[in-house]
Amino acid sequence: MLELAILGLLKEQPLHGYELKKRLGEDLGVASGVSFGSLYPALARLEAAGAVEAVIPGRTAPPIPHTGSLSGELAAFRSRKPSGRAGRGKKVYGITGRGEELFGELLAAESQSNDDERLFNLRLAFARYLPPDARIGMLERRRAHLVERLIQIRARVKAARDGYARSLVEHDQETAEHDLSWIERLLASERAGSLAEEGAATPISTRQGLEPRARRAAGAHSPSIAGLRPASYQEDNQQ
Repeated sequence: MLELAILGLLKEQPLHGYELKKRLGEDLGVASGVSFGSLYPALARLEAAGAVEAVIPGRTAPPIPHTGSLSGELAAFRSRKPSGRAGRGKKVYGITGRGEELFGELLAAESQSNDDERLFNLRLAFARYLPPDARIGMLERRRAHLVERLIQIRARVKAARDGYARSLVEHDQETAEHDLSWIERLLASERAGSLAEEGAATPISTRQGLEPRARRAAGAHSPSIAGLRPASYQEDNQQ
């Protein structure tokens, strides 16, 4: 999930680690479970797989001009010398062509756990990169999960042992009903095409120059990126 979020944000613009962590929380709402201790190892895995790269390794000051005065040049050198951590350049990450391919596979992969709300919300945040039928399929699966969840919750309401327990279950029921209503509105808007018009993006499967079958076949033999691919994709290619 973290790799999908990182690649999705880097598709929009290059970012350094601090900006990534900030946007994971502000834009995607996944920062509660993401620390720098998990973010930087994920970036390292993606960089080792060739999915991201450092686009601005660090800041470099322009050369000190020769003034003919040793004392003047020494003073200029001291003024430009970084002091402590504040003077360090920050490593900025950008997505590569292989990262674009991996992002598409992670985003389009069928979710085996529709009850994972964070994963669904993350995929929905980048749904503009999916073709219309994939977006509708994703929403329909979420709707089916919520309908099943409501059936189970209503059975729990009847079995509640007292008013306090019942109030908690009823709260769960109200939340599920609210989510179901939201998904149904999204489905209606998706079928009408109004959501796609608000933020047009070329779907991954039809992006110019991306040849899904050829590129996936080539990437499947890369041990570095194979571990980052969806499990269902790896199993299919091993058969």
